[in-house]
Amino acid sequence: MSTNKILLKFAKKGINLSPEAYNKVINAENPLDFASSLIVKLKGDKFSSKDLVSVSGETVDELTGNVKKTDSTNQKTLTADVSAAKSETKTEIKPETKPLTQKTPQKKLTPEKPETKPLTQETIEKQTPQPEKKAVSMDSFKKEDDEPEKYVNQAIVEASETVKDEKIKFKRNEQKINAQYDFKILMDMSKKSYTSGELENLIAYFRNRYEKLEGILSKRPELRGYTKIADIDDSQESITLILMVREIRSSKNGHKIVEFEDDTGNISILFSHNNEDLFAEAEKLVKDEVVGVIANKSNDRGFAFGQQIIKPGVLRVPEKEMDFGVVFLSDVHIGSLTFLEDAFSRFIDWINCEYGTEEQRRVAEDVKYLIIGGDIVDGIGVYPNQDKELAIKDITQQYNEAARFLGNIRSDIKIIIAPGNHDASRVAEPQPAVPEEYAKALYELDNVEFISNPGMVSLDGIKVLIYHGRSFDDLVMAVKEFTYEKSDLLMQELLQKRHLAPIYGERTPLASELEDYLVIDEVPDIFHTGHIHVNSYNKFNGIHLINSGTFQTQTSFQKIHNIEPTPAEVPVIHKGKYKHFKFL
Repeated sequence: MSTNKILLKFAKKGINLSPEAYNKVINAENPLDFASSLIVKLKGDKFSSKDLVSVSGETVDELTGNVKKTDSTNQKTLTADVSAAKSETKTEIKPETKPLTQKTPQKKLTPEKPETKPLTQETIEKQTPQPEKKAVSMDSFKKEDDEPEKYVNQAIVEASETVKDEKIKFKRNEQKINAQYDFKILMDMSKKSYTSGELENLIAYFRNRYEKLEGILSKRPELRGYTKIADIDDSQESITLILMVREIRSSKNGHKIVEFEDDTGNISILFSHNNEDLFAEAEKLVKDEVVGVIANKSNDRGFAFGQQIIKPGVLRVPEKEMDFGVVFLSDVHIGSLTFLEDAFSRFIDWINCEYGTEEQRRVAEDVKYLIIGGDIVDGIGVYPNQDKELAIKDITQQYNEAARFLGNIRSDIKIIIAPGNHDASRVAEPQPAVPEEYAKALYELDNVEFISNPGMVSLDGIKVLIYHGRSFDDLVMAVKEFTYEKSDLLMQELLQKRHLAPIYGERTPLASELEDYLVIDEVPDIFHTGHIHVNSYNKFNGIHLINSGTFQTQTSFQKIHNIEPTPAEVPVIHKGKYKHFKFL
C-alpha cells in the first residue's frame, strides 16, 4: 500500500502521525488492517482534535498493547502486537470505550513532561558547546524540513483541493449498459403526501386507517356479519366487532382491559389472564391498531369479556421462480467516523465480481438489483453533538461520497434508494424520496432509482416492501417480549397488524395525511427493513423477512441501550434462496 494512501486514510479522520508512529504503521504485517484498527481506537477513546495533531509512537504502542522492552526484543514485540491488532480488527469492530453514561478520564496521546521555562539566547549559549553549534548547517535544516510529516501535510492539502474542485468520476458508470430490467415502482408517496396539520386532517387520517383495515378484516371468515358498537342488540350474548385500540390498562387482579372504538362508539373489553393464549395475544396489542374481537356481553352495555382477538394477518404467499440475485443494504452511514470504509470497499469489490471465492463471485455475477433501505449517509444534526462523531460535516459532501462508492458499482445493477431518519428527507413518515438538491451526485448515476419510505417495487415480478423500520423503537417499548435483536419477530408482527407504524404519537413521527399510507394494502414477497443495525432473517407465510444490518460500528446510543450491532454483513436473495456474506 502506498505511503500517500495510508496517510490520507488517517488525514480523512483528522489524524496526523508522527514519523515514529507512521513507521510503526507501514512496518506492520498488514498496514491497511493495522491502520483501520488504530483509527477506530483513536476515535473511540474520544481524544480531542488537538491530541490528534501528532500521534506519537508511544501512543500507538499503548493502544495496540505494545510494551517497551530492550532493543533486541522490540521488533519481536511489534510483530506480535501487529498480528494481534489484525486479529482484533477482524473479530471485534466496536470502539473500546465505556458507555457515555460513565465518566472516563481523558487520555493523553503523549507522556506528560515536567513544566519548563522558555529557553533564552543566553541559556542556549551556556548549555550548548560552540563546536556543536557551528556543526548545525542550513543543509541539516533542509533535511529536517523534508521529513515525511511535512510532506504528508502537503499531500493532504493537495488532495483536498482536488476533491473539492474536480467533478466526481464514476468508474463503473462511464460506460452505458443496455441492461434489461422488469422494474416497476408499485408504491411511492414522494409526490402524494399532503397534510395541512389541521385537526380535520388527523380525523381523516384515523378514519382512513380504520376503513382500510376494516376492509381487510371483514374478509376473514370469523368476522363476517360483524356488528358496529352502536348496533349491539340487548338480545345478543356474543358480539363480533372490528375495533381500533384506544387505551390499554391492567386491572387490580392482573387482567388486561382494553378500551376500543369504531366509527359509532366506544366499548371496554376485559381479557382474563386465566386464558393464557388469549392473554398473550392481548399483551401484543398496541394503541391505534385495528383488530377483530369476539366477546361475550356483560350486563353493562359498555363492557364485555373478550374471547378471541383476530388480527388482519397475511395469507401464505406462493413461492415464485427467480433466476437472479437481489442484495439488501441499509444504515451505511457514510460520513460517520465509525463508517467501515474498508469493509464497504470490499463489498463493492465483491459485487463487481472482483473479490471472494469463485462460488461467491458466481453469486455476485447473478446480482441484478441492489436495495438500500435508508440511512445511506449519517446526516447532520440528527441528534445532539452529532458533529463530534462526523468525518464529513456537510450533508451534500456526504451524498457526494456515497456517489463515489455507488458510482463504482457495475452499471448493469439497478440501485433502489429509500430514505431513513438520518437522510435529508422529511422526518415524519411517510418520508418522500431523498431530494435531488442534496444528492445531485447520486441523481447523476443512470442506474439509481429513488423512492419514498415506505415504498414497494416489483423486481422481475418479485414484490419487495421497503421500510426503514423506525417504528421498531415504539414496538420494543410497548410490548415486553419484543427486542431489537429479534427484528424478524417485529417484522412478522407488523405484517400481522398490516401496518408499518401502528402507534401514533410516540417516538416515530407520523404525518397526519388524508390517507394512511403505512397500511400494508398489498402483501409482499420480500419485506426489507433496517434502522436497528442488527441483521435478522426469517420466512413467514412464504415472505422473506430481512433486516440488513449496518456498515457502522457501535454507536454511543447503542452502548447506552446495550445493543450489539452486526456490521458489514450483507443479505442476498439468490435465485429464491437466502445467503449471508460477511465483509469484516
